[in-house]
Amino acid sequence: MGGGSQAKEYPWEYLSASACAAAINYPLWRASAVGQSGFIVQTMCIAGRPVPAVVAPYLYAFQPPYKGLTATVLGMTWARAAIFWGSDYGKVLLKDHGYSDAVATVTPVLLVSTTVQCVNMPVVRASITLQNPATELTTVASAVRHIHANHGLAGLWHGTSAGILKTVPKYCTAVVVKDFMEEWLPAADPASATCDRDCLSRSAIKSAAAGLAGAALTNPLDVIRNSMFKTNLSLSDTARYLRKTTGWGFLYRGLGKNLVAVTIPVACTIFLTDVFIQTSRQHTLDAKELLSKQE
Repeated sequence: MGGGSQAKEYPWEYLSASACAAAINYPLWRASAVGQSGFIVQTMCIAGRPVPAVVAPYLYAFQPPYKGLTATVLGMTWARAAIFWGSDYGKVLLKDHGYSDAVATVTPVLLVSTTVQCVNMPVVRASITLQNPATELTTVASAVRHIHANHGLAGLWHGTSAGILKTVPKYCTAVVVKDFMEEWLPAADPASATCDRDCLSRSAIKSAAAGLAGAALTNPLDVIRNSMFKTNLSLSDTARYLRKTTGWGFLYRGLGKNLVAVTIPVACTIFLTDVFIQTSRQHTLDAKELLSKQE
């Protein structure tokens, strides 16, 4: 994944990769939302034996009913596609207008990820609200109505500040690391018999590094945002509440789940985009070669 002209030519590959990553990630996102929000999962048993508390959120996340599945996957799909496609395409557009590499790299992802977070916030809050095992709400629409009825229209965007503070740095970091790794890793030799495999290995390393870097930095703000949804307190009041009730441990609450839930979709989106673009290019070359032989 890289290059504005490439982004311009392959928007559907970006969207398809984002959709696959979102579908794969839904249960992991659900487990992360439960853990970071502090929702209580009832004691679960397997073969008559209680499941350890650390495992219970994952078992719950993989069990039906999958509340908010469609809205969550669609929201994740367009959001990540817009962020990565917009950052790649925007980078070259800005460089063409004479901006530096740093400005051209950070500005598009900063603007797009902020916009995406604001647009998606009502669905994000409603979806996370549904993950509370104690709630009787069953759909995103019912959760939106519940939030609106209890907290007004502004309540649907409650937590936007924390969401922006965690989402924008996460994707800025992921894009910067992705672009750095793209330049730093040795390019695959086009003449090599293992060129395709080498390209995929290179992409896997780049994708994993970008995903881990983005996830590790933003866990505290994920916890604050999800707690804001639960308590309806302001950002500063939520931070003080968490500090008072749980100590500084809130900074890494749900960290393991978040590293999985964030790293996998970001890494999958980047990696699958490279795979789909590589496949599309190969199909185009094969079609041209076939046409040339026919002529």
